[in-house]
Amino acid sequence: MTQITADIAANVWKVLVSEGSTVAAGDTLVILESMKMEIPVEAECAGTVTRLTVSEGDVLDEGDLIAELT
Repeated sequence: MTQITADIAANVWKVLVSEGSTVAAGDTLVILESMKMEIPVEAECAGTVTRLTVSEGDVLDEGDLIAELT
């Protein structure tokens, strides 16, 4: 299992996947917004999104879990 976490404190601007989605390495899962910059969060490996813990508008701290892939 691979856990995807927030690298910085940010707002969740857009969620591009849902639980059960199949993704390839490098696919964008969500887009975060911080200080008017959009920051894509990409899958580190290919797999299936088994858990998605964020929704659009959520506020994340650095290290917060975004998703889990298997």
